[in-house]
Amino acid sequence: MSSDSDDRRSRRYGSRKGRRYAARRQRRSRQISTIRPQADPRLRPVFANIGVPEEMPFRPDPFQLEALDAVQRADCLVTAPTGAGKTWIAKRAIERVLLQGGHSWYASPLKALSNAKLLEFATEFGRENVGILTGDRKENADAPIVVGTTEILRNQLYDAMHLGQDLDTDLVVLDEAHFMGDPDRGVVWEEIMIYLPSQVRLLLLSATIGNADEIAGWLESIRESPTIVVEATERPVELYPLFLHPSGTLMPLLSPESSKPRLDHKVRTYANARNPPLLYDPRDLPPFGEILEVLRRFNLLPAIFFLKSRSNCDQALDLCQGHRPRGAQRREQLHRRIGELVAESRHLASHPQLWHLRNLAVGAHHGGQLPPWKLVLETLMTEGLLDAVFATSTVAAGVNFPARSAVLIQSDRFDGHEFVPLTPTEFHQMTGRAGRRGMDHIGFLVVLPGPFMDLDLIARLWASAPLDVPSQVQVSFSMVLNLLLSHTPAEIERLLQQSFAAYRQKGGRYRRLVQEFERYLAFLQAHGYVTGEGLPTESGGWASLLRVDQPLLIAEALKHELLPDTDPAILAAIVASFVNERETDDHLHTGLVPRTLERAFVRVTRGLHRFVEQMKRAGFETRPLYLRPAAAVYAWAAEETWQRAVQISEVADGDLTMLISRTADNLRHIQALHAPFPTVSRTAASAVDLIMRDPVIYE
Repeated sequence: MSSDSDDRRSRRYGSRKGRRYAARRQRRSRQISTIRPQADPRLRPVFANIGVPEEMPFRPDPFQLEALDAVQRADCLVTAPTGAGKTWIAKRAIERVLLQGGHSWYASPLKALSNAKLLEFATEFGRENVGILTGDRKENADAPIVVGTTEILRNQLYDAMHLGQDLDTDLVVLDEAHFMGDPDRGVVWEEIMIYLPSQVRLLLLSATIGNADEIAGWLESIRESPTIVVEATERPVELYPLFLHPSGTLMPLLSPESSKPRLDHKVRTYANARNPPLLYDPRDLPPFGEILEVLRRFNLLPAIFFLKSRSNCDQALDLCQGHRPRGAQRREQLHRRIGELVAESRHLASHPQLWHLRNLAVGAHHGGQLPPWKLVLETLMTEGLLDAVFATSTVAAGVNFPARSAVLIQSDRFDGHEFVPLTPTEFHQMTGRAGRRGMDHIGFLVVLPGPFMDLDLIARLWASAPLDVPSQVQVSFSMVLNLLLSHTPAEIERLLQQSFAAYRQKGGRYRRLVQEFERYLAFLQAHGYVTGEGLPTESGGWASLLRVDQPLLIAEALKHELLPDTDPAILAAIVASFVNERETDDHLHTGLVPRTLERAFVRVTRGLHRFVEQMKRAGFETRPLYLRPAAAVYAWAAEETWQRAVQISEVADGDLTMLISRTADNLRHIQALHAPFPTVSRTAASAVDLIMRDPVIYE
């Protein structure tokens, strides 16, 4: 942990806790306990429940049957714990529509989830009946069942409204519906709910919505049809909280005698001790190898360890030295399966963490990893071949990644700006990964003591309800241009009145949304994209197809012929600079940037300078264009090695794959402009082919 991070945490805890924290740092010379695997005798009946349930014929739970009945006659919002079987409801509802000759759309927040659902649904309904639309993939798009990302579904609704057509679907399933509260992408979920015709049945699935009734009331008000809330609170697999004492003794975290979630008296004694023994030096990470042995001794593996940073996840692997996968047959199966999964990718076959995976049955899963590597880990974990995965909190949201135990070493997380306490939603998403339906009688939360663990907070979170999901609706240039294709400005203002924000705040937020819309509209009119009467001009028409983060900058570059239109690698590089969101050091060594790229970059930045300044003066956010990400993507497009592209980018593998994937998305939107810009459209198509290859994509 860096000193800057320590200082931020100290300030967050305030003066009293700050002093306690400073005192802890001064006591680092205290003795580190020797770990000997033991268990409190009170845990014997709990551990006796560990095991694999007998395989029995599937019998749906009452809430599943209730939801399936509800969605046949109304919209339905299902809230149930992770692993409770919400997907079963969706599959049976989709099956019913399929048998009636209808169409269904299953929307998820992540491309990885969409790919997983494609495989699951293809097995269930036949590959010929399932298509996928994610931007990266467009297969069997006219199939009666389409799986895709929410952005693609929202774009289809834009197109349907523009053409005056109905969306060709009878049922829309919005998975992970709590993403509606995501600050960056929640607006897409809300737009879908507003634009979706009321005759299309809507099924929303979520584990973490505190204000389900309020959302249902809003939906009823805008869709003029009932919305039935089906709520299940019981976990399909019981979860038991444990505390690992620094001595290596497992004990109940919470008092079994108390009706309210209170720390067990032994845990309270440890927490209140003046100089309690330490599990590990606060400057270091816990001894994960020894901790794994404790968990293995009491049959608590596999486990997901949630750590604060990517680097901690990677460092944790080396601390597992000495741990070995249990059973010769299982080790042989692990080696064989890894070989099968990495055989088709030379990048995976030479991954620096492959040794840990093969020999220790442990892996690191975070946003800095290659997407194919994360898929390998998820596959092995799902098949029960790994003992532990060290992950950041992002794995808790929306990835099918089951384990017997979830392990927490801190009660806060870094939100990009500062360390903040875990919210109930984050806590329940993490603990929801413990206890595998059909594989476990019981799951466990294991809490480790440490300088950044607030045990009282964990006790409160244990019984806390999920947070309310807020509205994240916001106006954008893409939204305005697309809605103007089918609505007058006055009609758009009425659409904004249908937002969840307007429903919750009774006028104030609605007026601010209208003011924002008028500000965006005025700027578009001033720059020739919309007429004074509120109709898109020719430029506004094709610019509406640029459903990307910075549509006007790309539109201006196209309008003034600033983009390179004959060299696909240079075009990919320039578009990457529009996509990049990171502050970047642009002091590149001589030779890293070809003269052709440098000239193209200067041409774009100089050509857009005046327009960017006008956007700033009008109060619109703009991002500076950087050359380094362009140079990295150019190197990859020019068929240099992956390692070379990563070296130039100065970001992690996963971050570069994300940059390239989003660059490809932007290029596809440029490719769609084949009528007004045929040459650059063809070049954009070629650019996509250059950059979308292993390890960016992986079959």
